[in-house]
Amino acid sequence: MTSTPLTGPHDLVEAAGHPHGGGNMKPHYDERLANEDLAPLRKQKWSSYNIFAFWMSDVHSVGGYVTAGSLFALGLQSWQVLVALIAGIVIVQVFANMVAKPSQKTGVPYPVINRVVFGIRGANIPAIIRGLIAIAWYGVQTFLAAESLNIVFLKFIPGSAALLDVSFAGLSALGWISYAILWTAQFLLFWNGMEVIRRFIDWAGPAVYLVMIVLAVYLVSQAGIQNISFTLSTTQLDFWASIPVMFAAIALVVSYFSGPMLNFGDFARYGKSFAAVKKGNFWGLPINFLFFSLLTVITASATVPVFGALITDPIKTVEQIDTPFGILLGGLTFVTATVGINIVANFISPAFDFSNVAPKKISWRAGGMIAAVGSTFLMPWNWYSNADAIHYSLGVLGALIGPLFGILIAGYYIAARQRVKVDAMFTMDAEGPYWYRNGFNPNAVKAVIAAGVPTVLIAIFPKLFADLGLFNISAISDYSWFIGCGLGYVLFLLFERMDPRIPTFDGETEGISDGTVDAVAEAPAVAAPVPGSGVPAPDAAAVLAREAQDAATPERGTVPSLDRPVAGPREALA
Repeated sequence: MTSTPLTGPHDLVEAAGHPHGGGNMKPHYDERLANEDLAPLRKQKWSSYNIFAFWMSDVHSVGGYVTAGSLFALGLQSWQVLVALIAGIVIVQVFANMVAKPSQKTGVPYPVINRVVFGIRGANIPAIIRGLIAIAWYGVQTFLAAESLNIVFLKFIPGSAALLDVSFAGLSALGWISYAILWTAQFLLFWNGMEVIRRFIDWAGPAVYLVMIVLAVYLVSQAGIQNISFTLSTTQLDFWASIPVMFAAIALVVSYFSGPMLNFGDFARYGKSFAAVKKGNFWGLPINFLFFSLLTVITASATVPVFGALITDPIKTVEQIDTPFGILLGGLTFVTATVGINIVANFISPAFDFSNVAPKKISWRAGGMIAAVGSTFLMPWNWYSNADAIHYSLGVLGALIGPLFGILIAGYYIAARQRVKVDAMFTMDAEGPYWYRNGFNPNAVKAVIAAGVPTVLIAIFPKLFADLGLFNISAISDYSWFIGCGLGYVLFLLFERMDPRIPTFDGETEGISDGTVDAVAEAPAVAAPVPGSGVPAPDAAAVLAREAQDAATPERGTVPSLDRPVAGPREALA
């Protein structure tokens, strides 16, 4: 006996972000807002280890290595660096838990949950901003990984050095070959979907750790353990002079992870429970980052007696190693590490963002293709080494991450009181609760502008004034994320208080995610058509037959209500 599938003509784009059928694509969902990549998940399977591995991929990168090492070179005492590390990463953990909850409870990615706050159409504002940032950094990270691969080529294929003398569009022929290899490898990994990506990051994080431990042990054995110092700076600040530097170090840690924090809902939606997500965040952030930072400073410290100079760039460290096996292992390790962070931070999220703009025409795969191709046309190798180019281009977009974060948190936790009508995020009906004014929540739009403008000015003008020799207040730029987040949070709540827009659905229970029960998004796909959707009601018998078939198929089945624990008391926020 066969049943009529729920995913038919209305589901015009095949799912790519998870196995086909993974999205609970209901017949009354408007095709202009939904495909199986954006619809609430049928089954959320990621464990705390998968979340832990996600953060390992974020931390284990060339940028993470340099950032961690730089904290030990600020002139602080070792205990002060330790305090700054712990304080900064705990702040990241708390904020990651906050942004995770709305997506995990509803099973939808970041751009979709923003429909609650920004409106059905307005959600494209944060999605496009976030997508543009990711495109730029995707190219940068691919270029950095290509630099590591160049080292391997030059060591094992000496003739490849001749390719350095031939260049096109600012990149050598060898650079183009390495870039093309890494670009293709990342795209193929992405094309195979979220399950393959999950397996990759599950393996990549521990593998990078293993090689970094081997590298550290090798360098320490060469240097002598008595020559290892946890203070890399040549000068030491006195206590009072070190206090503002400590706060700057805390801000640096938070700012470094601001992108992954904002993106985290795209991954938290796969968590099997919010408790599992929080546990993964605990092991992946404070525990993992602290261990990684200590490993980094040990390795960097050993470079002084071994190579005669402090080297905080892991790629440069690998270049100095004489043994071919060490170069091969180290080079491929940092290629793997960079690919890991690039996939999770700069590939998956813009794929959701661009799919959200036009779900009928742009699938998750197509959205990723836009990001990958766009990053190459930006030619990051021409401007990455120019600090001014990064500051005045990516600095503007990056300054908006804080306001977007603050607005989402204020909208979900305070204005909506964690109560979301899941199906209402997928209707273009002008009478729908998230239509607001022509699909835009004017309060969110005003908050983005009112918080974004001063934050962008703070990110740009202090450096400009210093460069012009006027006066130096550039230290305030270190806190642009905090300032933007606070302004976005406060201004949005102020506008909502003056003109309330976000509904809380008091007294309603059906189809409402209230932040306490996992899998509320797994409501049966039997529903009356939403007015204005133009889609007829589904045949009830076919629906029930499909659900029975799904329930018997663990890999694709809709999760029955007993498949997940139901939270008793309200779960803690962090």
